[in-house]
Amino acid sequence: MQISHNISLKNYNTFGIDAKARHFISVNNLPELISVLQLKDYPNKLMLGGGSNMLLTKDVDALVIHVNLKGATIIKEDTNHAFIKASAGENWHEFVLWCLDNNFGGLENMSLIPGNVGTSPIQNIGAYGVELKDHFVSCEALNLETLEIEIFKNENCNFGYRNSVFKNEAKNKYIIINVVFKLTKKEHQLHTNYGAIISQLEEMQIKTPTIKDVSNAVIAIRQSKLPDPKKIGNSGSFFKNPIIPIEVFEKLKQNFPKAPSYPVTDNTVKVPAGWLIETAGFKGKTFGNYGVHKNQALVLVNYGGAKGKDILELSKLIQKTIYRIFNISIEAEVNIL
Repeated sequence: MQISHNISLKNYNTFGIDAKARHFISVNNLPELISVLQLKDYPNKLMLGGGSNMLLTKDVDALVIHVNLKGATIIKEDTNHAFIKASAGENWHEFVLWCLDNNFGGLENMSLIPGNVGTSPIQNIGAYGVELKDHFVSCEALNLETLEIEIFKNENCNFGYRNSVFKNEAKNKYIIINVVFKLTKKEHQLHTNYGAIISQLEEMQIKTPTIKDVSNAVIAIRQSKLPDPKKIGNSGSFFKNPIIPIEVFEKLKQNFPKAPSYPVTDNTVKVPAGWLIETAGFKGKTFGNYGVHKNQALVLVNYGGAKGKDILELSKLIQKTIYRIFNISIEAEVNIL
């Protein structure tokens, strides 16, 4: 094991923020991870996966442990389904493509979501009408107190919209080691009615889409709207879409008749945060070397050299403005450190 010191985390977070870790180590297997966690010389520790859902606002005065566990394998299958175990350090999009190459269906709508497999259950990531919980079977997680592996089944994870047990009562108590998914091998159920997938497939002149076609459509849509983190620092969607009571939405419609919504329950609807931010005038707005992306108002961007605290202040300004104009609160989806 080699611990480094005063290491820049610029290449370990998709915002490209040049914050420093006082101490840093990358671990490649479970025994290494347990050994590092037992080091008493470093009482403060921070787990780091793909760095896609975090905003660093200062240097990290801790031992940053980069969880780099790799591997994906079929652990069980029957006529219709395959059960796939993927290690926490696997890049999410590359894992989705691997599934598609093997004709395993279910995750195609979540193509090109940034981050790693290990953090996907924490957020219950989702896109275009599909969420992780729809195909999640279980995960193995290391208990940070006992250093023993525990299994969390789907029903134990309390999945909600961009939410799970790992963001609440189990927060900072576990490290997810791997995730098991149940995917289809045939008779795939395609979800093409959400967003612009159908129109994108029509543009691609595809009438009978495969799971790979749906993935390609999603990739095309996302690339047209979202900046590549390798070129422009960002963490994807910075804010959650607010879920509000129908009566609140009806009041909103009185002043904004074109306000869009998606039904959630009989009494609530989801309002696109991107629409709120764009209507408030923030889309494409720049503040020196950071701002709001020109094609997607949900995405805050670092054009190069921005500080995390500047982007944080911009997010707070957006939240205050949205509340003032629409009387709706929007929450950050990104973890602020």
